[in-house]
Amino acid sequence: MSNCADGLIDAIMGSTAITVSNCHMTNHNDVMLFGASDAYAEDAVMQITVAFNHFGRGLVQRMPRCRWGFVHVVNNDYTHWLMYAVGGSKHPTILSQGNRYIAPPDVNAKQITKRDYATEAEWSKWTWQSDGDLMMNGAFFVQSGESFFNQYTNQQLIKAKPGTFVTRLTRYSGSLNCMAGIPC
Repeated sequence: MSNCADGLIDAIMGSTAITVSNCHMTNHNDVMLFGASDAYAEDAVMQITVAFNHFGRGLVQRMPRCRWGFVHVVNNDYTHWLMYAVGGSKHPTILSQGNRYIAPPDVNAKQITKRDYATEAEWSKWTWQSDGDLMMNGAFFVQSGESFFNQYTNQQLIKAKPGTFVTRLTRYSGSLNCMAGIPC
């Protein structure tokens, strides 16, 4: 997926129970937006999983950007971003597990996370946790809030592999090379 008019993937207006998986995304500014606006509190029910994707060349930000809700970011390969990879506002809960984050050369863009429209006193209470992520080229994830890993069971989350497995897990992400009448 690349070069869309707005976001590559947007989930808004109370959408929930969404999985974005096995995509290869390139050449876009606002990649994924989860949550309609800071004023739309109905998005607090949102539950989204972003798994086994490759975030490639030419991406700028929002991989994803979350308002409200719960987002599980698991076993993705973040090889390129220009501003930040994971961002949000309005106290979303973000669990990042087993991803590989390769920071860009720009020293000002090494931070994976970005919190919008909140003071540090406010966003420090938001639960954003990193577990088993592989950080490369100076990438770093600013965690906040209380750890909540013990609150979820194996039935509620995809079991994450370590970040070192990500290249194997995402190597076939993107569209399948299929032809009519022939099994893929």
